[in-house]
Amino acid sequence: MELNRQTRWLMRVAMAMVLSFCAACAYSASKTVLVLGDSLSAEYGLARGSGWVALLGQKLETEKRDVNLVNASVSGETTSGGRTRLPALLDQHKPDIVVIELGGNDGLRGLPVQAAESNLKAMITAAQAAKAKVLLVGMQIPPNYGREYTQKFSGMYQVLARSERVALVPFLLKGVAEQSRLFQPDRIHPVAEAQPVILDNVWPELKVLLGLK
Repeated sequence: MELNRQTRWLMRVAMAMVLSFCAACAYSASKTVLVLGDSLSAEYGLARGSGWVALLGQKLETEKRDVNLVNASVSGETTSGGRTRLPALLDQHKPDIVVIELGGNDGLRGLPVQAAESNLKAMITAAQAAKAKVLLVGMQIPPNYGREYTQKFSGMYQVLARSERVALVPFLLKGVAEQSRLFQPDRIHPVAEAQPVILDNVWPELKVLLGLK
């Protein structure tokens, strides 16, 4: 009887150690984050390594997070272009998380909101089909495009986040758009000083998707 008790106890201890080890392995497993964006994520007009995506990479490295960060952002990219490029990127990198930061160029060109929304939805669907979580990054455009258009444009991100059940950064340039000094002479692209603020807008939602405390 005593031997049976000891055997059972040893088995429980061994099982607990195995489970603990497996949990640690799962937590420390490398994850890949794919950022699909436009010039706001592609360091347009900035020194290399000073954009918010690069700062994210530095943050993850400093905190010793095992995350592979892929920045597939292209200046001038539209939702149509992102939709075209995404399948190959998913096949190549097999990301765990896809950050979609697109739509700004559609808005600045006055392209139909319905088309941009359709493209974003297709990208979300493709990422989810590839077993990736999605972080949708919202954008707003200047009021000179008309109240109806600007409201529909900014609202499509909330609509998509609810309908597709994905995480959302409501406005990438929160805390930046209100300050003209934080923009380059073109008044479209933020300067290096603004990049930490942009990262602060993205990090809380991305952190949750990464399962970090």
